[in-house]
Amino acid sequence: MEYVYAAMMLHAAEKDINDDAVTAVLAAAGVDVDAARVKALVASLGGIDIAEAMTQAVAAPAAAAPAAAASAAADAAPA
Repeated sequence: MEYVYAAMMLHAAEKDINDDAVTAVLAAAGVDVDAARVKALVASLGGIDIAEAMTQAVAAPAAAAPAAAASAAADAAPA
């Protein structure tokens, strides 16, 4: 996740997201940087509108897992 966070930080700072910038952010955070992962991340973000993707992620509906957990707890309760 730290690789994605580095890209998000660069985006928030309105800086170019490129191999050198992502590597610099990760190195500054003390991460042992894997150049192949950096290259893959930068390539995968090439055609992505990060601001739009973040907006859609925030607007995504919540998962129904808590309701399922409540149902399981009710089933486990003594009668």
